[in-house]
Amino acid sequence: MENTQEKKQRVLSLIQPTSIPTLGNYLGALKNWKTMSRDYDCIFGVADLHALTVRIEPSLLRSQTRQMLAMLLALDLDPMNNIVFVQSHAHTHAELSWLLNCYTQFGEASRMTQFKDKSRKHADNVNVGLFDYPVLMAADILIYQSDFVPVGADQKQHLELARNIAERFNGIYGDTFTIPEPFIGTKGAKIMSLQDPTAKMSKSDTNPKASVSVLDTPDVIVKKFKSAVTDSEASVRYAEGKDGINNLMTIYSCCTGLSYEQIESDFAGKGYGDFKAAVAEAVVEELRPLQAEYNRIISDKAYIGECAKQGAEKALYVSQKTLRKVQKKVGLWQV
Repeated sequence: MENTQEKKQRVLSLIQPTSIPTLGNYLGALKNWKTMSRDYDCIFGVADLHALTVRIEPSLLRSQTRQMLAMLLALDLDPMNNIVFVQSHAHTHAELSWLLNCYTQFGEASRMTQFKDKSRKHADNVNVGLFDYPVLMAADILIYQSDFVPVGADQKQHLELARNIAERFNGIYGDTFTIPEPFIGTKGAKIMSLQDPTAKMSKSDTNPKASVSVLDTPDVIVKKFKSAVTDSEASVRYAEGKDGINNLMTIYSCCTGLSYEQIESDFAGKGYGDFKAAVAEAVVEELRPLQAEYNRIISDKAYIGECAKQGAEKALYVSQKTLRKVQKKVGLWQV
């Protein structure tokens, strides 16, 4: 009997284990990954090799890698139907990265704006890895023959580099790599800082009140929203110049599914104190199941270890096919 099931297109998403994700990371991207995993053949990974471009305590990197893998599993990204793995557990990434280095022009790598930005931030450690990590990122993408990659504005240039490398290689050796496209799916919300609503919520913000971690306790979440910056109008409505309230309405809408019009109607005549309390409660309830599942997984070392091992096996099975093909085409002797 003919199999009429259409092959799903593949989406790759990696996230660095630098710290626990913020509410902004969750509502902007991670919340959509579960839906994505039902509609596409998905590969989700913890990009621990990329984290090495900045000096980090080894024990901290190990613990944060385990935590980020637990977080991905807590999102209910079924490891049986998706590949959920740690980047360094698949040696194929680093091997393909070296081969792609030889098909990347120095000039195009030099134009990467993130290298310039990070060089200024880490002037005491401008290492070759910092310069070269867009090529490793290209290897991450191309080794799985990824059709789509979700990218933010700061990563578009890196995806374009991956496309350029793939097209150059294909032009020399024939059809080898799938040319990846930016993923256009359910658009995640852009969540801003609670203390400076003109800036994006960031886990690197030095003000602890500015961002909410997805693992913050209910009490901490409530306190942070109580101190959130608003304005003097005392009117819950979405409008230009009301950045603080606009941000809180966006968060509330993401957590409750209510439109801005419904929110304005529900809080007509009510003060900002009532609205902040409602937003905080909505966030607490949104994060409650994620936190419970994360706490269950992170406390089960055997389970998370087994998931990491199985994820690595799956990642290697898929990626080795591409690596062997590339090795053969460039002339490496295979025995």
